[in-house]
Amino acid sequence: MTAISTAYRAALRPMDLNGPGGLHVLAAALSTDGGVVLDDDVLRGHLAAAQPDDALRKDLHLRLATWDAEEKPSWAGGTPPRTQERRKRIIDLLRVDEKTASLFAELFPVASSDLMVIDKEWEPWYTEELRQERNFYWAAYRRHLAEERGFGAEAIARLDAATTSVVERLADPSRFERHQAKGLVVGYVQSGKTANFTGVIAKAIDAGYRLIVVLTGTTDLLRTQTQRRLDMELAGRENLLRGISEDDTESFDYHDDPDWIDGNFLQHGCRPSDVGRPDIIRLTTRRFDYRSLQQGISALDFERRDRARAFFDPINLLQSDARLLVVKKNGLVLRKLVKDLGKITARLGEIPALIIDDESDQASPNTSNPKKWAEDQIERTAINKVIAELLVLLPRAQYVGYTATPFANVFIDPSDAENIFPKDFLISLERPHEYMGAEDFHDIDAFFGEEGPTFANSKEKAHVRPLNQDDADEDRRLLEALDTFVLTGAVKLYREDQGLPPYTHHTMLVHEAMKTVKHREQASVLRDLWRKSGYYSPASGSRLRDLYEKDVLPVSAAVAPQLPTPATFDELAPYVAKSVRRIGHSGDPVIVVNSEKDTEKEEIDFDKRSVWRVLVGGNKLARGFTVEGLTVSYYRRLTKQQDTLMQMGRWFGFRRNYRDLVRLYITPILHEAFEASCLDEEHFRAELRRYSEPVEGGRQITPAQIPPLVAQHLYWLKPTAANKMYNAQLTERRSPGIPVEPRCFPSSIQATRQNTEAFLPLVEAASKRVSLYGESKNWKYETLIGSVAHPILLSVLESISFAVPDFLRPDLRWLASLRGEDVTKWVVIFPQQASNSSERVILGHGPMSVFVRKRLRDDYFSVISEERHRHPIQAIKRGFGTIGDPFANDLVRPRTGAVLVYPVVPRKADGSALLPGESGDEVDPGKVTMAFHLVAPSTATGRDSKLVTFTTRDRSRQNDPIVDKF
Repeated sequence: MTAISTAYRAALRPMDLNGPGGLHVLAAALSTDGGVVLDDDVLRGHLAAAQPDDALRKDLHLRLATWDAEEKPSWAGGTPPRTQERRKRIIDLLRVDEKTASLFAELFPVASSDLMVIDKEWEPWYTEELRQERNFYWAAYRRHLAEERGFGAEAIARLDAATTSVVERLADPSRFERHQAKGLVVGYVQSGKTANFTGVIAKAIDAGYRLIVVLTGTTDLLRTQTQRRLDMELAGRENLLRGISEDDTESFDYHDDPDWIDGNFLQHGCRPSDVGRPDIIRLTTRRFDYRSLQQGISALDFERRDRARAFFDPINLLQSDARLLVVKKNGLVLRKLVKDLGKITARLGEIPALIIDDESDQASPNTSNPKKWAEDQIERTAINKVIAELLVLLPRAQYVGYTATPFANVFIDPSDAENIFPKDFLISLERPHEYMGAEDFHDIDAFFGEEGPTFANSKEKAHVRPLNQDDADEDRRLLEALDTFVLTGAVKLYREDQGLPPYTHHTMLVHEAMKTVKHREQASVLRDLWRKSGYYSPASGSRLRDLYEKDVLPVSAAVAPQLPTPATFDELAPYVAKSVRRIGHSGDPVIVVNSEKDTEKEEIDFDKRSVWRVLVGGNKLARGFTVEGLTVSYYRRLTKQQDTLMQMGRWFGFRRNYRDLVRLYITPILHEAFEASCLDEEHFRAELRRYSEPVEGGRQITPAQIPPLVAQHLYWLKPTAANKMYNAQLTERRSPGIPVEPRCFPSSIQATRQNTEAFLPLVEAASKRVSLYGESKNWKYETLIGSVAHPILLSVLESISFAVPDFLRPDLRWLASLRGEDVTKWVVIFPQQASNSSERVILGHGPMSVFVRKRLRDDYFSVISEERHRHPIQAIKRGFGTIGDPFANDLVRPRTGAVLVYPVVPRKADGSALLPGESGDEVDPGKVTMAFHLVAPSTATGRDSKLVTFTTRDRSRQNDPIVDKF
């Protein structure tokens, strides 16, 4: 490391505490080399020549990203976070010149944030000063993420901001009055929620929380994985060795852990209590879940420096150690904890506690269909009762649930409103960079043009390999999946030789059923296929060559041209042999992972050894557990529960340097179900995004108002109990300049005919055929176009029925309230396809194009509109601009909305269209759905700037989410 780098890095450290200051002056003062020149030219020269992993470059990026994201630091002069104004303030304080500022902007641009918060009023206490004064565990965790986990500066800054958003909404651990805050953090499946709650725990312990209970999923696999993460990245080496020798194979659980041996566990440099910080005392270990305390109840007895003061008094609180428990959601285990806590009831009322409920939608008795996982259902009821008991025993406990499937208990099921409903806050995390989620396996909102889908433009064509709905030809497809597993392993080994980091794990998942007997059968089939595959002889050569040249190679060339990939199969062949040997080195390429001990003869342990194997399993590999190195998934298990479905998606996650190799073998029905779940989630997040922004300094919605917002457009979610209802009623939803695109159209011929006939005024209005195109002709299409007055459009919309009763009612209330100063007319656009083969006469008008769209369910379509057709809407909603031919341009006026209308027929199961008749024929209006995409002008804000309004059924209980029916 150069003297320049050392000096500037030394200058950045005190800025952690004080904020940005004179960078060159401080670097010169701290430099140990008096002869080195430290100025803008020198700094720019170093950064311009530095690689991305250069220590100074990484430190500077982290500091800038953190300063950019801080909410209200004292040094910021009132500048808002993540803005150019904030960055200019930072540059001014650092006192660097314009050229250096420009280089900073190029290398470290200001990042936007998609963190969304819905909350109630809360009492600020987690101040900048407190965070700076008490940051022992957070600073250590942040350092570990940067140095050991390879987190980038922006990822750490986002994590810092997100975890602060959680902790600041908890109660002050030293406040006199008791208060329980309850919230929910919503992430994505396999997206790093553990990293978030680890950061929350670190900051909570620093702030004064002294009892931390982490509730994991229902399996030992997940509990063990979570315990190890917290031990390795939070507790650290010194806390783990409290009174134990690391050579003690009986008492110490990491004596043979490769990461422990290699020094990868976090190290504080000293025992925390030796420098006035709390130690972390583990009451659970990697090997052992919570047990009744053998060493006596004193392990839960918190020491008090001044016995005349309450434990939560800072004099006592800051001198005491923290207790950490990682507990599986098992009724027997949790009742032991409740029993032990009950023995010290007199002290519990003073203990600031934090309960982290990972996979929180597993804690409710009424989350799913009673027929689903019947044995687990009873257990979940018991767990919910124990959580309620914990919250009663610990009146200063804060409850934070974590989930990736937010449509479960805390939104829909009223039975838990009094104990785990997120009454205080809901935080939706950002989609992480490099994350591969549900949308990466679906061509949602994609239009491929005349060339059709390719590996480059179609996510489905690149990553998804459809299976037959029945088991026909299953052995052939399983062998193809195995071949893909072998080939992608070979590509990984080739990339290692080209200098990429090692691929420690390479796995394939086969998930067809929940029952263990099916796992035994499937494992036997896979082992037989492996033996007969010819991998150890030239017999498989032509088969593997064909698959590589037609699938693996062209996908990688299209999706990841920057990664090294053998240009020919002959170049790959030596690595194929290595891949086969590595997968089959133990004599068995398959590991069965389930609850049956006779079947699960080999334990899966990603922490202690490299795993290159095929995994067969069910629930143990479903929720929460991270399958490392997962590249090929073979999935057939059908479920009708949205939350269960999404949690089965173990192929979601981070796939650094092998995203192009990921393949999903799945049936069309299951693939469509995942697409529906993806659309529902994105719709929900879009709703949160709209309403999380303050309006005129006030909140648009609170957590108690979220349930009806969700339930009114996702009809398949479980309704409230017969004797309960949501207190909040969504009365008006406003969307100025924001698309409204319903998808829940009825499938019956009678209802469809009535809806189509209601569109007659719009069909009659769109009588002019013109070309629409951009100013630079970068998009173009033919359309039937016209305009209608606002009352006419309103009348049409009010005549339509939806599969969800009153689905559009909140939107119609808003549209009905608009006056001439808000909107005067609507441009009606019927997009036309290039081919006339789909043209039909509708209601005596036309011919016009009829579109084919996929029904995800009988009364629920996939995406209706096409992106290219939406281009003119931008100009129309603004009230100025050109959109094509002169006739069309004349329709663009202030206070004008736009509605794209799509006559739609559903696609058959085999992919063909249910398009009746021949080109130019009159079509039965009962067989074509008039779907639409509507955007009001940006001026249509209505009476105030709020986007959503609610009323309460019981006005005496304004803050209660659930009330009894009258």
